[in-house]
Amino acid sequence: MTAAEAYEMHAAMRRFGIRGAVEPVSQGDVAGAWRVVDEAGGDITAHALAEVTAARGRRPERGFVFAR
Repeated sequence: MTAAEAYEMHAAMRRFGIRGAVEPVSQGDVAGAWRVVDEAGGDITAHALAEVTAARGRRPERGFVFAR
């Protein structure tokens, strides 16, 4: 993913409480590709993307809905 996509991914992960860290694939190349890693440093980009996509599609479980 690009740097802009990585920023969006990090924001979504924080918002939905998804664990992991977003970092560049090549440690000095912030303009290059980015990935999501777990605490052990393993690449979990695909898993995190799936979790973010699922979380964005969920409906609220609590609250009020007012139909007009």
